[in-house]
Amino acid sequence: MERGPLTELLIERFETLPPQLKVAARFVLDHPDDVALMSMREQAGQAGVSHSTMMRLARWLGLNGYEEMRALYAEALRESRLSGHADVLHDYPDGEESNYSTVGRVADTLAAQVAALGDYVNARQLLAAADRLASARRLFSLGFRREHAVAHHFASTLVMTGRQVALLDGIGGTGIELLGDAGPEDAMLAFALKPYARATVEIAQQAQRRGVAVVAVTDSSVSPLARLASESLIVTASSQSCFQSVVPALAAAEILAALIVARDGAGAEQALRAAEERLAALNVYWKSP
Repeated sequence: MERGPLTELLIERFETLPPQLKVAARFVLDHPDDVALMSMREQAGQAGVSHSTMMRLARWLGLNGYEEMRALYAEALRESRLSGHADVLHDYPDGEESNYSTVGRVADTLAAQVAALGDYVNARQLLAAADRLASARRLFSLGFRREHAVAHHFASTLVMTGRQVALLDGIGGTGIELLGDAGPEDAMLAFALKPYARATVEIAQQAQRRGVAVVAVTDSSVSPLARLASESLIVTASSQSCFQSVVPALAAAEILAALIVARDGAGAEQALRAAEERLAALNVYWKSP
């Protein structure tokens, strides 16, 4: 993430800010380019605060107004673009240029893989998969080993919106039991990347035999999961390192969750807010002293 000209000051004083100013400061920290390029009202809308809050933040930082703050970030952005990557490399001690190159290469690869999900063919696959999942009575999310994190994220995200989603995680060997009353009204989103986890394929096969619609996120149209799925989304798992990447699969899971929530309408958003309030009441989330 790019660092803005006021990053150090914002981080240093963040905990002393009033709640609304913290929200505004977090936006500035996380979106330095947007501070340079967007109007104050647009930034306030993105941050979820009033434009007067953005003005108060600038004054709290010792500036005359928010336009002065924007000017600082605009100048920093111009200098960054003019200097280019070649100049940046000279700022690194001897021996670190290859590390910097690795950072850029891996980041560029991941960005391209995620962006490819918006291509026409992939978008059609995502929409078809979302339609199948959204129309189900109950959802199952399946993924073992490294794909388990992706399956868990998909399930936990939708559960917060009021959806019935069961994560078949196999803890204690009990995950498969959740398929006991599954049938044609249900659907499963299964994740499998090469080398394919045997448990993922076998559980998906059992679900298919029960009439469950299996939607696959996998890395090949001829993978064992794709061959049994009613809908498949093919993602790449290649990376610029020695290990396979789950980032494209995770991005696909988030897109599918977003499409399902959009189909569920306002009820899903209300359920999400209620769930967040319950968790806050249970003191799940960190609160500043």
